[in-house]
Amino acid sequence: MMKLDGIASFVAVAESGSISEAARRLRLSKSVVSERLAELERGLGATLLHRTTRKLTLTEDGNAFLGRANRIVQEIEEATADMAERRGTISGPLQISAPVTFGRMHLGPALYPFLSAHPKLHLTLDLDDRRVDAAADGYDAVVRNGPIADSRLMAWRLAPSRRVLVASPAYIRENGKPGSIEELERHRGIFYTNRGVADWRFPTAAGTVLVRGQMGFGVNNGDMIRDAAVAGLGIALVPMFAVGEAVEAGTLETIDIGVQPELEYIHIAHPEGRRPSVKLRALADHLRAAFGIPPYWDPAFSK
Repeated sequence: MMKLDGIASFVAVAESGSISEAARRLRLSKSVVSERLAELERGLGATLLHRTTRKLTLTEDGNAFLGRANRIVQEIEEATADMAERRGTISGPLQISAPVTFGRMHLGPALYPFLSAHPKLHLTLDLDDRRVDAAADGYDAVVRNGPIADSRLMAWRLAPSRRVLVASPAYIRENGKPGSIEELERHRGIFYTNRGVADWRFPTAAGTVLVRGQMGFGVNNGDMIRDAAVAGLGIALVPMFAVGEAVEAGTLETIDIGVQPELEYIHIAHPEGRRPSVKLRALADHLRAAFGIPPYWDPAFSK
């Protein structure tokens, strides 16, 4: 007789490509996941995975079984969510990934009262600036700043995220303050490397203009981009949620070049094909209310 935990283990291994990663997703030991897979294969009378010392691959039988196994797991998840919704209960595990700076400065403080109000919810938050693969890495949802390019994700907007050009007073005294796109191109830039130097985009009447400033410093973390700008290393294009306090304190100044950068949004996104759970929908509603429109970190934003 096949057990659901064996089917769930097989799906996790197939999606992640390794028993170690599947064990992390399922919060189990590798030996438990391996035993569940072996038990499932014995029950089916078929080998589902080719195992080598370097990688795992699906057999022909494994490929044939995976689609139905996925549907079984999703049906159980949806049935569990339906029962929770009937009881009005927000409980169980929820695993989310979010960028480091936004998570530390804003997401964490917004989560704490939600978790206090729902003590049966077991939330795991991973802060990581890389673009994780939500489904393969086992996340129920990801929080992201900016456009969602992954067509496998269904995204909900949580709050607008206005970006501004900033530099330190010392940098401006030494290099001047650009007043146009053409002048901006002659300045040293501090770039978020996860987006690259093609990140400075400004919509104009003639179309979107891509500004490629001179590379002064590149880093994949928002805190360090802000700190590098405060240190006078160049001009940065950063979200207000990261630099609002520095602008208010006077350690950074905003720069107006006559056009505004493309408006972005904070999103929470879940893998396509999975019904969002009651707890995920409740969390999204809570975060929208906590951030507000305009968001509390950017009171000057206008719709």
